[in-house]
Amino acid sequence: MSLKAIWANNTPYSKFLISVGIILISAVFFTLLGTFLASIFFGVDAAQLASMMTNLENPSNISVLKMMQTVSAIGTFVVPPFILAWLFHPAPLSFLSIDKKPAGTAVFMIIMMLMFAIPLINHLGELNSYFHLPSALKGVEDWMRSSEEQAAKITQAFLIMTSPSELIFNLFMIALIPAIGEELLFRGIVQNIFSRWLKNNHAAVWLSAILFSAMHMQFYGFIPRLLLGVMLGYLLVWSANIWWPIIAHFVNNAAAVIFAYLFQNNLSSFDPDKIGVGQDQVITVMLSLAFTAILLFLLHKEGRKNRLLSEE
Repeated sequence: MSLKAIWANNTPYSKFLISVGIILISAVFFTLLGTFLASIFFGVDAAQLASMMTNLENPSNISVLKMMQTVSAIGTFVVPPFILAWLFHPAPLSFLSIDKKPAGTAVFMIIMMLMFAIPLINHLGELNSYFHLPSALKGVEDWMRSSEEQAAKITQAFLIMTSPSELIFNLFMIALIPAIGEELLFRGIVQNIFSRWLKNNHAAVWLSAILFSAMHMQFYGFIPRLLLGVMLGYLLVWSANIWWPIIAHFVNNAAAVIFAYLFQNNLSSFDPDKIGVGQDQVITVMLSLAFTAILLFLLHKEGRKNRLLSEE
């Protein structure tokens, strides 16, 4: 008996619970696989892996952690969507909206939009950093800030690149895998299920974006990541083509990696993290908002045109 589309007639609620279960199982399995591979290739055990998180200055530790991160990300985000699509629909690629190529015009506009959006994203991140909980929740806020600082340290350690090979691997680990995996999971599966469950695309976009932002466990970047998730969600709604949000996600992450490499190796004096930050950047942020909005409007029209053509 084939398992293909075995749960096609399940309710959206049931599909959501199944999705959570399969994601957790896959994540645990690939985490164990990563630990096994670390012991085979690097000769380290689970206890040593935990201690490596506190010694990020050691390049050998970073190599192990990057390998673990890569394996874990593939298992958590890339593998489950394909399994779930196979179980939920007789045409899995169609279910994921991955069976159509994006038009060159759309790709160009998406790239330009993400470039113009950098100051706006940075500004929102700065505003989010001023977030404070009530004094009664000081313990929670201290934990949130500690988690954020640890995540920032790991990210900074991963972004240290002294050679083109490290740049290429980081583009694979930080840009390509998350772009494909997170979009297939949060837009292709979660948003898809919410849309069918709630019968409302807007609610589906926002709910999946909230989960997308919360999943990163970086509370002081919650708002910009939430709005990025909303934008990615609408790109899928407008186009019915998941390559749109995948490309946007990849460009967003890849730009950060490439700019960091150029800045670190004195190939550019431009620090993208600073643009849009500070009171003297108001005009830059307003221009960023205006150009981003214009390109989103054009993408909305392009997506609608493409959908009408595909329905003819």
